[in-house]
Amino acid sequence: MSTPAAPTVDPVSYDPYDYAIHEDPYPTYERLREEAPLYHNEELDFWALSRHADVIDGFRDTERLSNSHGVSLDPAASGPHASRTMSFLAMDPPMHGRMRGLVSKGFTPRRVAELEPRIRQIARDYIAEMREKGEVDLIGDFAGRLPMDVISEMMGVPVADRQELRRLSDLLVHREEGDRDVPPEGAAAALELVVYYADMLAQRKARPTDDLTSALLGAELDGDRLTDDEITGFLFLMVVAGNETTTKLLGNAWYWGWRNPDEKAKPFSDPSRIPAWVEETLRYDTSSQLLARVATVDIPIHGGVIPAGARVALLAGSANRDPRVFTDPGRYDLDRPEPLPQLASFGFGRHFCLGASLARLEARVALEELVAAVEDYDVDPAGVERVHSINVRGFAAVPTALRFRDRAA
Repeated sequence: MSTPAAPTVDPVSYDPYDYAIHEDPYPTYERLREEAPLYHNEELDFWALSRHADVIDGFRDTERLSNSHGVSLDPAASGPHASRTMSFLAMDPPMHGRMRGLVSKGFTPRRVAELEPRIRQIARDYIAEMREKGEVDLIGDFAGRLPMDVISEMMGVPVADRQELRRLSDLLVHREEGDRDVPPEGAAAALELVVYYADMLAQRKARPTDDLTSALLGAELDGDRLTDDEITGFLFLMVVAGNETTTKLLGNAWYWGWRNPDEKAKPFSDPSRIPAWVEETLRYDTSSQLLARVATVDIPIHGGVIPAGARVALLAGSANRDPRVFTDPGRYDLDRPEPLPQLASFGFGRHFCLGASLARLEARVALEELVAAVEDYDVDPAGVERVHSINVRGFAAVPTALRFRDRAA
């Protein structure tokens, strides 16, 4: 009697533009880590690193893995001019250090901490509006508005303009199924944003105000100042990075709390657990899934070679689920021992996210205010909509029924 042939398993395939990956990339990440820790997508011609050690080392290695072409795999957004819209995310030393040193004056620990009362008031105002509705879209009514207000107030963007700027920033990251590059709508949105910020900069030159835009005009380091194009590029980056990622962090925390009621109960019964809710969400389902680099030299790794000039995707979302580092990584668990191992969610090394402390502050304060006002909530899975983007993972809509606590409680 012959032995039946073992079933054949197709080689792992990873396409960050694939809508199926947007819905759930984690089974593919698991296969990449185990079967193809150095992965090459021949059709799109990029390489991917998925294990935690390789991703963190990739963030650290700014000599062999350059940021000079930006952090996106989109051809139209990549290249030597990427810094026009990605600011210092698309720079290597020494330009990166110069630019980051000048703009970091707006993100000192003291300046970030001073924002907490205002963030809390913004959250309370939106929660008051939601109290009148009962059934809301957590993204449209809260998570998509609060980060835009915070970043807009920092930059000096008028209230009347914020909804339109958020719409434009959403167009920048959205990809229709089959799109393999920045679509015409995204390119047009980018142009509108650049024009808007260039005009706002001209207004601040004529009449300075007490905001980050005016502060950037006056920023000086050893006699060096930012050019108008550099400031415009940084403001452009702020509206995308400062808005999209924090919106997705809040939506992801809310959704995965609902999907894991035992975990959700922990911060609702003990609000001191909210920072753990934020950190576990950053690990379990980070909003920044992929950051690209370009190889400056041939890089031998895992028995293969990344050739000089190749685009390389560092898969932060996969790194945070690597069982070599995180115990039972597929479990959403607010009781993980502290401190957590190094997360890949905000990058690492000299390109560690400048706004990481602000994102954590916004998420903590927003969730504290929600837990203080809401006794429980339920999500309508039929109405949940995902964002379709190669870099950012999160929700476009999370319809939610809220059960509010008594006002006197």
